[in-house]
Amino acid sequence: MIQDTNDNASNDQQLNPATHPSNSLDWLSRLIAFDTVSRHSNLALIHDVRAYCEQLGLTVDLSFNEAKTKANLFVTVPAGENADQINNGLVLSGHTDVVPVDGQDWTSEPFTATIRGDKLYGRGACDMKGFIACALTILPQAVQLSNSGQLRRPLHLALSFDEEVGCLGAPLILADLKARGITPDYCIVGEPTNMAMVVAHKGIAVYRCRVHGKSAHSSLIGQGVNAISYASKLVGYVDTLAEELSTRDDNDALFTVPYSTLSVGTIHGGTATNIVPNLCEFTFDYRNLPHMTQDDILAPIQAKVAELNAQMQARAPETGIELMQEESVPAMTDNNSAELQSLIAALTGDDERHKVAYATEGGQFTNAGIPTIICGPGSIEQAHKADEYVELIEIERCDGFLQKLLDSCTAK
Repeated sequence: MIQDTNDNASNDQQLNPATHPSNSLDWLSRLIAFDTVSRHSNLALIHDVRAYCEQLGLTVDLSFNEAKTKANLFVTVPAGENADQINNGLVLSGHTDVVPVDGQDWTSEPFTATIRGDKLYGRGACDMKGFIACALTILPQAVQLSNSGQLRRPLHLALSFDEEVGCLGAPLILADLKARGITPDYCIVGEPTNMAMVVAHKGIAVYRCRVHGKSAHSSLIGQGVNAISYASKLVGYVDTLAEELSTRDDNDALFTVPYSTLSVGTIHGGTATNIVPNLCEFTFDYRNLPHMTQDDILAPIQAKVAELNAQMQARAPETGIELMQEESVPAMTDNNSAELQSLIAALTGDDERHKVAYATEGGQFTNAGIPTIICGPGSIEQAHKADEYVELIEIERCDGFLQKLLDSCTAK
């Protein structure tokens, strides 16, 4: 439903969440109105979608975080009676959480969908409630095809929580599917790709390094162990490894950055210039190509930590270095998705394959043995920014894509 605000000098159009969404723009306006920033609960959105699915006669499964404040949703439109029931179907996957708007200079309310020109603005418009809106819009048609026996392949919708803070929700969905004996044939993750086909992405691992030194007056440095100095030795070693990664002969030119990367992100330490610091912490992330593993960098870093620990503890036994992993999201590989890629290329008329440096839940699906690609409306360049938007034509293109995808599920 579009409300025309003629008294607004900018001629913005604010989309009000419809009582009964009938198209993707109505659904997108409804979804944006739920403040599902990762630090908040997503249950209001999940319960709203569950009620809609149940009105369509579908059975909804929820899986919760430990505190029961957030939930994943998984729902299946079953294949018709004449379909091969061994076929475990196609998953449309999206995350319901969005990043914060704190400190960002928005020109419209971030949790009110607003159209200006050919764009729809709102937090999550492209990342990634636009895809979810299109998927929800096509569900009634999928149900009709199922009821008439024409749907040859089950269609699943998977909505997760906490993707933005480490892809924490999707593993619960996958564990539940495994327990139920459901192994989907394919998965499409609707992250924003301008509706291009992304066949692989890098993994990410985030580490925190805590260096415990020994304080002393800076005039008596021999009595102390300088935590910042030893942290700097390890930071230097991380930078050396990063340089080595960039010159390997097994890099992949299809990635914008064709090699695995290491990058120090934060560092904190020290109390005053006249005190030998007893604590320094820094973080770094590793973004690995799909054919590489965390052990490729973790093993040499652990060896370096052991070397530095020996040096420090020779001077003061209570000192040392802790290395802790804070986040881990697997890379998405294209090793087993050739059939899915061919299907998507045929539906879109675009045979070009892309690989990206950012991580998604796609790697968790491929790790579970489910061939996966990423394809969704909007540009990743608009994600996480003030005035996040999705072009209206992108929503139209996604609607058309999902219609063709549904048609392919009815083909004999």
